[in-house]
Amino acid sequence: MYQLTRGVLALMIGFIISIVFGVILVPLLKKLKARQTLSSYVFKAHKEKAGTPTMGGLIFIIPTILAIIVLLLWNKIEFSANLFIVMFVFLSYALLGFIDDYLIIKRKNNEGLTVVQKLIGQILIAIIFFIIYMKSGAEPIVEIYTLGIEINLGWFYGIFILFMLVASSNAVNITDGLDGLAGGLSLIAFLTFALISANSPAIQGTSDISVFCFVLVGCLLGFLAFNSRPAKVFMGDTGSLALGAVMATIAIITSHELTFIIIAGVFIFETLVCLIQIVSMVFFHKKVFLMTPFHHHLEKLGWNERDIVVVFWCIGLLLSMAAIVFGVWY
Repeated sequence: MYQLTRGVLALMIGFIISIVFGVILVPLLKKLKARQTLSSYVFKAHKEKAGTPTMGGLIFIIPTILAIIVLLLWNKIEFSANLFIVMFVFLSYALLGFIDDYLIIKRKNNEGLTVVQKLIGQILIAIIFFIIYMKSGAEPIVEIYTLGIEINLGWFYGIFILFMLVASSNAVNITDGLDGLAGGLSLIAFLTFALISANSPAIQGTSDISVFCFVLVGCLLGFLAFNSRPAKVFMGDTGSLALGAVMATIAIITSHELTFIIIAGVFIFETLVCLIQIVSMVFFHKKVFLMTPFHHHLEKLGWNERDIVVVFWCIGLLLSMAAIVFGVWY
């Protein structure tokens, strides 16, 4: 009951701070002309979104950091190596995305950081993650409690961390194409991880990571007040890269890598659709889908944007409920 009370308090604090911060930030972004630059290949129905401010991920990133600092000073949570890793990855990927968004705004096109520049940044983050994680007493083991499987990856564990961070951050980034879509799915995913983390008492600091997730859920709820259709602001790479990376980080730290595949099912599906389309175009010169990611394919079929978002949210919620059963109960 105490853990639930802490979670509710954390969620409430995150929500209030993000709402206040959003009220200040959105007009400021408009004034600074931090506007979204749309690709020439963008779906025609989205032309009306041109000029919408980006970098809206700051609405849930900065309030989350502030809320965690408040809770630490208030002695409601304890500082641990795992909590530091989560905060470090969250901020590092947010900074990486912020630089990318800033360059796009400055150049007034869709050319931000190059793939190589992003990869170098992601490799450095993964190396620091690996070093701190190993020094905290963790072992390079992928453990699937439900199936009773342990896989010792040794030095390859660092590459595994890099793959998880890169794949997850890009998956959320790809899914961030409709108003409220990535934000709502992320809210559901982090609420699930909050509940799973609360049930991982054997792992150091996971109760505090659970509180971090609850704070982020509250902040995402506040963000959706500005991002739901019609969006007043987009999260940009600043938000999507940070969300995806920290989602993977929490899955690794709580030893729920397999459960993560279920929780992030919609994000993974969207990414696989893009990969299938690329492979088909390169080798067979044919399109499998009318347009990728899959939410744009549905738009091409005549689906309404709001309906697509609601359906995807429902699927994400069902997958998350299944993940809780798989990752906690069994």
